[in-house]
Amino acid sequence: MIAFRHDAERDTPLVYVLRGPAVGDMTPRLGCGREQCGACRVLVDGTPAYACTLRAGAVENRHVETAAGLDSPVRQALIAANATQCGYCLPGIIVAAEALFRVDPRPSRDAIADALDAQLCRCGSHPRVLAALTALSDA
Repeated sequence: MIAFRHDAERDTPLVYVLRGPAVGDMTPRLGCGREQCGACRVLVDGTPAYACTLRAGAVENRHVETAAGLDSPVRQALIAANATQCGYCLPGIIVAAEALFRVDPRPSRDAIADALDAQLCRCGSHPRVLAALTALSDA
């Protein structure tokens, strides 16, 4: 639960509040600030949301999860497969994939690709990410 010290924080983009000293969760990344890369994505009540544009006040009394709190089979599969290169996009990928796997524990390759479509990986790790998540789905 996020506690606001003053009203101005409610208008602050959620990514800054999460990464700030009060919360200290550095997993949501600020990439583009325009909902175009997905590095900032978090789960709000189980649904992926862009923390770069979502105002912190909009999540008051709602359940917010970041990749830091998702020690799930999705996260473990990506790490075990060494699926990403630099890892900048990894928190957003974990969040997007986790949302999918919660709804469908055995999604198809196409469903995984669709869920990750909004995630930009500048290193080009998408094929490895897709392979790791497809293997998890097939397990």
